[in-house]
Amino acid sequence: MADPAAARLNMVESQVRPADVTDVRLHDAMRELAREQFLPGAKNYLAYADIEVEYAPGRALLKPRDVAKLLQAVRPMPRERALAIAAPYAAAVLEHLGLDVTRLDEGDLSQVPADSEPYDVIVCEGAVGRAPAAWTSALALRGRLGVVERDGPVGKACIYLRADDGVGRREVFDATPPVMAGFAAVHGFAL
Repeated sequence: MADPAAARLNMVESQVRPADVTDVRLHDAMRELAREQFLPGAKNYLAYADIEVEYAPGRALLKPRDVAKLLQAVRPMPRERALAIAAPYAAAVLEHLGLDVTRLDEGDLSQVPADSEPYDVIVCEGAVGRAPAAWTSALALRGRLGVVERDGPVGKACIYLRADDGVGRREVFDATPPVMAGFAAVHGFAL
């Protein structure tokens, strides 16, 4: 990659901003963070492409557009507690924004650390059939979970919000990242 800084600028200007990502804090973070550092050396050249890029077996970074839209939708604020599940790049962006980030990229990703306090923000860069209950249970009051739920060719980026009366869910945009191993939708028998 000849000029990574130019590639980052081009990524923000051609993929992120045109996708209605208006949070300039995200623009600044994505212009500064070296996305290629989250990929194996042989895939560095794909860091700023408009595709999901596998960084480990069964794990991929979201497209720049999708990670930016997802992070904007969870509205991260400085000093909030965040959990990044299979989301190394999103974790770095959240840290750049001043959040206290716990990374979960090993072991059983459907569970959260047992001894943890509730989280204000939870984000996952891989698709799941449906967000595990353990993730929504780990949300603090007014906490937000951003994840792509996929059961077919196109997934929906969803935001879960914990309120006084429970957890609500809304769909915010279409996305097509690969479903992480062990997170495919489970279908029951129907006549």
